Amino acid sequence: MSETDLETARAASAPAFPDAPHRGRGYERRAVEAFLTHARTAFELGDESTAMTSADIRRVAFPIVKHGYSIAAVDAALGRIEDAFAARERRLALNESGVGAWVGQTKETAQVVLDRLSRPRGHRFARVNALRYGYRIDEVDLVADKISRYLETGDSVSVEQVRAVAFRMQRGGYRETQVDAVLDAVVEVMLAVA
Repeated sequence: MSETDLETARAASAPAFPDAPHRGRGYERRAVEAFLTHARTAFELGDESTAMTSADIRRVAFPIVKHGYSIAAVDAALGRIEDAFAARERRLALNESGVGAWVGQTKETAQVVLDRLSRPRGHRFARVNALRYGYRIDEVDLVADKISRYLETGDSVSVEQVRAVAFRMQRGGYRETQVDAVLDAVVEVMLAVA
């Protein structure tokens, strides 16, 4: 085996991501690798049999285990992959429907989000039962205000900031699924105009 072949074999067997910090928890390796293999195939083939969208990448979740992959490293890679899928989706939509339809759809989605976030603080999303935990209302409202300013006036907010947002929990808080759906829509709008 030549030295070049040996280097290629080492690179192929090297882990795709760094390990979680010592004694820390990270994403399960097999789940991450299986998803990335599927995403690579879907992107390269781009056909219906392997259909995957930027939204699918945004919603993926992996089990968290001891001795897994670094969460930050995997999340950063997922962001780059999502960007690539979104760019391809934008290109295909522009070719199919034209610029006018693409811009119209993006504006419509942005307006739906803005209408939701323009509701009074504390009433922007449904709340869970008082005995259950949901997202902290004050934290969600703070992020909602920042996103509203971005949509209305173009204040600086990056896709990475929206992707990375995390909320603490409180009893009787906002329903997680609604908040997450709006954040997904914001990311879609941001990627559409990128």
